[in-house]
Amino acid sequence: MSFLSLSTSELAVPKLHEYLLSAVAPRPIAFVSTLDKEGRNNLAPFSFFNVFGANPPTLIFSPARSGRTGATKNTHDNVLEIPECVVNIAHYEILYQMNLAAHMFAKGIDEFAKSGLTKLQSVTVRPPRVAECFVQMECKVKNVIETGQGGGAGNLIICEVTMLHIHKHVLDGEGSIDPFKMNYIARMGKQYWCRVRAENIITVPPFKMGDELGIGWDALPTSITRSKYLTANDVAQVAALHAFPTQESLAELREADFVKEIFATHSNHPQELLKALHLRAKTEIERGSLMLAFKLLMIADKVEINLH
Repeated sequence: MSFLSLSTSELAVPKLHEYLLSAVAPRPIAFVSTLDKEGRNNLAPFSFFNVFGANPPTLIFSPARSGRTGATKNTHDNVLEIPECVVNIAHYEILYQMNLAAHMFAKGIDEFAKSGLTKLQSVTVRPPRVAECFVQMECKVKNVIETGQGGGAGNLIICEVTMLHIHKHVLDGEGSIDPFKMNYIARMGKQYWCRVRAENIITVPPFKMGDELGIGWDALPTSITRSKYLTANDVAQVAALHAFPTQESLAELREADFVKEIFATHSNHPQELLKALHLRAKTEIERGSLMLAFKLLMIADKVEINLH
């Protein structure tokens, strides 16, 4: 592989900023409402943001200093005056209103009014919620960590969530947030954004524990790990299975009609037989039939061993 290797100390801050934001992506958005000591509203989005614990429930976002002037943002200044905020989760239907709130309005200007978004009274904090957001988290600011004084320096706003509001529209039948209803948006590099549609949502098996640990890549035959027809993601799904198929199950599958047909079709062409077995295994992986795929690959491994 060929890499562009760069020393961060030798890069200009704007270019370093561009690389970092393009590399660490997509990033969720904290759409944060605050109040200053005069009681004036501020509303601004930040993509340096995530959740960092549930006990206590902790969020951190960073209103970084201006890359041009080094000045702190109004949100940063406000939480030092009134250490409370609401972290709202924006979605596609308000993307452009949210982006309007990101304009560099002067301190004291109400971005709720500028963006056309609606204030909703909070329960445990003074700043208002954004009524249009499906999820709103009232927060007490526990700490502010300034990482530097120059342009582009981060200011980590560490918050404890005191009240969580979730619109019933985005809940599923079990009372959990349904990702298919959230219409998430996320920030990438430069002016690139993404919208999470239904076709972009995938499921991945949960982490394994105890006896359910995956056998691992290193335990698989090289005929599988070096397959010309499987991707690394394909192989990893097989490696996540917690046990090899038994010899009895392989013998049973070998007698299945579709397997007999594969062998009959390619009986005089061993390499084509191996290809057919691997491609059928790949199809089964895509269908989620991982153990069936594993059995096909182990049958193919026996064929390859016999060839040598």
